[in-house]
Amino acid sequence: YPVPGEPEIETVRAGVARAKSEGCDFVIGIGGGSALDAGKAIAAMLANDGDLFDYLEVVGKGRALAKPSAPCIAIPTTAGTGSEVTRNSVLASPEQRLKVSLRSPYLLPAVALVDPELTYELSPEITASTGLDALTQLIEPFVCSRANPVTDALCREGMPRAARSLPKAFSNGDDRGARQDMAVASLFGGLALANAGLGAVHVLAGPMGGMFPAPHGALCAALLPHVMETNLRALRERQPGNEAISRYDEVARLLTGKAGAVADDGVEWVGRLVADLRIPRLGTYGIRREATNEIVGKAATASSMNANPVTLTPEELTQILERAL
Repeated sequence: YPVPGEPEIETVRAGVARAKSEGCDFVIGIGGGSALDAGKAIAAMLANDGDLFDYLEVVGKGRALAKPSAPCIAIPTTAGTGSEVTRNSVLASPEQRLKVSLRSPYLLPAVALVDPELTYELSPEITASTGLDALTQLIEPFVCSRANPVTDALCREGMPRAARSLPKAFSNGDDRGARQDMAVASLFGGLALANAGLGAVHVLAGPMGGMFPAPHGALCAALLPHVMETNLRALRERQPGNEAISRYDEVARLLTGKAGAVADDGVEWVGRLVADLRIPRLGTYGIRREATNEIVGKAATASSMNANPVTLTPEELTQILERAL
């Protein structure tokens, strides 16, 4: 059952109908985050009564799943989302121009099979966008307000792997060591976000993904350096004693490999990486300045803002978007 792009609600509904008509007992999701999220949602609805809207957040009734999902095996073929180890499925609702979540502990796949060899043939463009998504999902949980010792350990191990190997995987997809590093970094990012949280990059990327035909990883990549810079400025101005400032210093040391690096060095390093990997600006996807108010309005209610190390104002979110356009 093909999932050609980021899964829509109807993609899952049709998949459930197909699975039931074929008498399927379990689901294997193989592909990028879109295929894995669709597989997780189909497995959940195979085992639970009612309609998908009974369980969806925001656009549905938000009920808890009553029964465990049908067994689901998740096999990622990109190194990016970490969806194989998360407890939610992100689905697009084109009518509302939103991306919403089906969320439950039952969404966690029974088996996550992570094999770097499945990523060898990824194009440089997909390697770059998914890899920067993985890096984002290591940085944001590390500096977020819900960071904890377990996720800290995952992020401290994952960030240097992504820093040393993403450029290598981009320039030479057959570099086995680089592909292995990125597979591990992606896995650790998924575990970290599931057990700590994310931040303003995902606060903004979520609404944009529902409004425009843009890959999630590419949106995160374009936003990351601007969010880091804005978070740091807001922290220094409004919460100078916040631990997240020193955590951004540590991020810089982990990314650059330099013992004396400070937070601003990390922002500069990420900005250079985004440029070196030829990440398109947001305007490439039809996102224009006129849409910023709607994006920021939707972002204000996103759950990821609760974990961002500092609450950003609508003006600050607008500035991030304008710099990334």
